[in-house]
Amino acid sequence: MKSFFRKLNFIKYNANPLRLKRLVLVLSLVIGLVSGLAAVILKNTVFFTHDLITHGFVFDDSNYLYLAFPFLGIVLTVIFAKYIIKDNIGHGVSRILYAISRKHGRIKPHNMYSSMIGSTLTVGFGGSVGLEAPIVLTGSSFGSYLGQLFRLNHKTIMILIGAGATGAIAGIFKAPVAAVIFSLEVLMIDLTMGALIPLLIAAATGASVSFLFMGSGVLFTFDLVDGFHIRHLPYYIGLGLFTGFVSLYFTEMTLFIERSIQKVNSQIIRVLIGGATLGLLIFMLPSLYGEGYEFLELLVNNKVDGLVNQDVLEFSTSTTYILIFLTLIVIFKVVAMAVTNGAGGVGGIFAPSLFVGGVFGVLYGRFINLFPGTDIPVKNMALVGMAGVMAGVMHAPLTGIFLIAEITGGYELFTPLIITATISYLTIMYFEPHSIYTKKLAERGELFTHHKDRSVLQMMKVKSHLETNFKTVDKESTLGELVSVIANSERNVIPVIDEEENFYGVVFVNDIRNVMFNQELYDEILVSNIMYMPDTLINPDESMEQVAHKFQETGHYNIPVIDNGKYLGFVSRARIFSTYQKLLKEFSDE
Repeated sequence: MKSFFRKLNFIKYNANPLRLKRLVLVLSLVIGLVSGLAAVILKNTVFFTHDLITHGFVFDDSNYLYLAFPFLGIVLTVIFAKYIIKDNIGHGVSRILYAISRKHGRIKPHNMYSSMIGSTLTVGFGGSVGLEAPIVLTGSSFGSYLGQLFRLNHKTIMILIGAGATGAIAGIFKAPVAAVIFSLEVLMIDLTMGALIPLLIAAATGASVSFLFMGSGVLFTFDLVDGFHIRHLPYYIGLGLFTGFVSLYFTEMTLFIERSIQKVNSQIIRVLIGGATLGLLIFMLPSLYGEGYEFLELLVNNKVDGLVNQDVLEFSTSTTYILIFLTLIVIFKVVAMAVTNGAGGVGGIFAPSLFVGGVFGVLYGRFINLFPGTDIPVKNMALVGMAGVMAGVMHAPLTGIFLIAEITGGYELFTPLIITATISYLTIMYFEPHSIYTKKLAERGELFTHHKDRSVLQMMKVKSHLETNFKTVDKESTLGELVSVIANSERNVIPVIDEEENFYGVVFVNDIRNVMFNQELYDEILVSNIMYMPDTLINPDESMEQVAHKFQETGHYNIPVIDNGKYLGFVSRARIFSTYQKLLKEFSDE
């Protein structure tokens, strides 16, 4: 089948803009259908897996199973990833961003199904993570696969990747508007008509598939008793500030735990540490089991007493103890999520961020209401808190605003959603400029952004721009031997090396014109006497942004590329600028 599609390459979609646009629209529809269907399948598979293993599972009689199930799920996921897929299948959104930034949008085909299986094993057995990132990776992988199948250009493949992510989010949340905004905010898809229409098609298709198979119910159902009142404005501002700090804790604690676990060399030890920690946390606080949406819905609808009585800590239902209980849930949900992923589980931070935001919103609202004369709607605080934490953790305020409005039907809360999400985003930005998805990529200089100039530079690699047509001369050579090399050279720079390709410097032809025609000096002057070491060198692993900065700072036209002292060639300003202009034009065209 793949060879058949490759034979269609004679149509040359990339060379015909009209045909290309038509093809992208058709593929967006197909991607939306597949992504929406994948979301439905994953949601139901996890539900039935959870139902199967917990059938007849009563906490009072079987609470020790909480120690075993999450651990077993991580073990099965690690076995599947290591011995069947033989690849890392975690951190779905970060994997997509890396593929966009460094792999020209090429995502491995196994991600079309592997992350679904991995997350089913992890979440179905109680892993404290979400299903959204795995299904986003599934949809994006399918979009990437079709783009490669039709040999489309990089920009078009990016649009199809965004369509896959959009269809997946729309399918799992039944939130098409938030799905489109997610691709624009988080995946950095450009807001152009050429990109927006395919995203809208995929979003509508994915959501329609979800509605067809799962009905019209939204994720959380509640009756909005109190809308937004201007007298509550200060409380929403305060909620935005606090959710910003909660988001900072969420991000920093997650990265710290994952890095700490990854420092353990033995994967078996990592699984044991992560699985045991997760099992113990869920044993103590069963509310941390799985995605947590059921707990969150009960909490938002003020059914707290029954939830507190489930826990082995046996909290009192007094207000003080409930506040302590909710504080522990906020703190340890992040820990449970981080150890799940760090130990080898597969899941995302969508659900945990919503969970933490909702729980903190209830905590915040109940605490405020302890003061005389205050009576703010706790339910509203929970919903707005969800948007605040999501906006802060993902650095995506619009996604948080529209997702909560769509999945809850709480459109009357648009104003507080905007206020809280914006303040939360600004708060965390003061301390942490990168989201939980992009921090590691940014540290490695591998982040694709909305800044097209920087993003284009990220796509370019030193090795692909290496020029090796420079004639070299041995460092022990004489001036006469150097002149012979210059006579056969097309360049005015001569690298000086030895027999083992070690780099010692360069000779500029213009610098020796006063002696190169004096044959009496040919045997008297050595190359080592007239060469010099350039003030700037380039390592082949440097980013092109660093290379461009070196050209700007030095004003040089050519800079040597040296790897551990070995001469590889030169990169030239002219060639880099030419490639940069070509790629920038490709990304800027509608």
